[in-house]
Amino acid sequence: MTATNTGNDITISIGGEVRRWRAFSLLAVAYFMTAVDMLIVNVALPTIGTKLHFAESDLQWVVSAYALAFGGFLLLGGRAADLLGRRRMFMAGLALFTAASLACALAPSATFLIIMRGVQGLGAAMVLPAALSIVMNMFTEGAERNKALGLWGAIGASGATVGVLAGGALTRYAGWPYIFYLNVAVGGATLLLARRVLPESRRPDAGRRYDPLGAVTVTGALVILVYAISQAPTVGWAAVRTLTLLAAAAALLVSFVVIEARAEAPLLPLRLFRLRTLAGSNAVGFLLGTSFYGYIFIGTLYMQQVLGYSAMKTGLAWLTVGLTGVLLAGPAQVLVTRMSVKVVMAVGMTLTASGILWAAQAPTHGSFWGHLAGPLFLTGSVTWVFIPVSIGALVGVTEHDAGVASGLIDSSQQLGGAIGIAVASTVAAARSRALLNGGHATAAAALNGGFHSAFWVCGLAGLAAVPIALLVIRRAARPTRYRDHTSD
Repeated sequence: MTATNTGNDITISIGGEVRRWRAFSLLAVAYFMTAVDMLIVNVALPTIGTKLHFAESDLQWVVSAYALAFGGFLLLGGRAADLLGRRRMFMAGLALFTAASLACALAPSATFLIIMRGVQGLGAAMVLPAALSIVMNMFTEGAERNKALGLWGAIGASGATVGVLAGGALTRYAGWPYIFYLNVAVGGATLLLARRVLPESRRPDAGRRYDPLGAVTVTGALVILVYAISQAPTVGWAAVRTLTLLAAAAALLVSFVVIEARAEAPLLPLRLFRLRTLAGSNAVGFLLGTSFYGYIFIGTLYMQQVLGYSAMKTGLAWLTVGLTGVLLAGPAQVLVTRMSVKVVMAVGMTLTASGILWAAQAPTHGSFWGHLAGPLFLTGSVTWVFIPVSIGALVGVTEHDAGVASGLIDSSQQLGGAIGIAVASTVAAARSRALLNGGHATAAAALNGGFHSAFWVCGLAGLAAVPIALLVIRRAARPTRYRDHTSD
């Protein structure tokens, strides 16, 4: 390895193509593990709920606690990685993630599991921006970086569906704690290899200011928002408690923006949003998380609670999404390089949203090949969104802002997922309750009607991303260099 100075970064470069891709592979394993963990617990939720005596309305927090901590602290994780060293932060985060996974496996109660899922999310928030920043520094901007980021996006796209399959298999044949024991094994092995395989890089020129107040305000706002949405069907949307929580969330979000605008070293430099492709990609990434993660959460409940699928059968059903994603990953990388980020992104989001809306037609006594296979295969085109979003969100970003920009796009997707799951769950519960109270539906039909409404919300959220991709993101197929003080 040789030391090089690239602008504001001191980077240790990897000598040789093989060693560089070896480092990429190790980073990809860690990324895949954090992506899988977002939804690996989905198919095990009914089992976990029974074993740990969860209230039905609290089950979503097993997923949401991870997503909120993950998304809320990603920006702080990116800043720490830039200043303290990306390999160092990667290893610290991976150690925390692995330890929290062990605690989740041994969880004695529902509350303890939710807390440890939040700690897992914090560890993932340290791992992911550091890993992606290392990738950014290893590959030069252009076709070479597009290839690496294309693979990175495909890994993220497949992580969710593979997570559902792995969760089903482990729950069925080993027991739900092994969902988390798997992380312990993979995380431990990755830690042993990290110091020997990964290069170190950091920004030595900047003062070590981390803006923890920014991280606390944005995370607090989102936790309160998700809690308010999840409790609204029970206490009422017009209830004083609901309105107070929503007002508090809005006040904290405004405070976050004010803090970032005035901070000497902001957690999220608002100037980054002058880059139209970065801003548009993050908006699409947020709506992607809202629609796709909400769809997987509700779709899993539909398969298990309406169709009576086992955890294993549910996981196998979701494998169709992953297979389509793998098949489309190669063409997506080629098209992004030869055409443009915005076109591939818009097409992928249209197909994905169409698949979600198709799922809203599934009947109470549906069958896999008759009613599920089509929507599942079609939503596998989400790879055509993950890949261009991953590339577009880093177009023109220098090494100076690599950690922040990589944290921002993943934060957008994770927070979109947390809010999407909360909204979809709320809509499903409210619609099911209305159908039951109306006396015109059986319990199964009312449940299915609620899921249909949730699918519609997720699908429309996905379609809302299409005009953003087409109108906001730049037409240029090839990225240009980042400019600090001019509009993109």
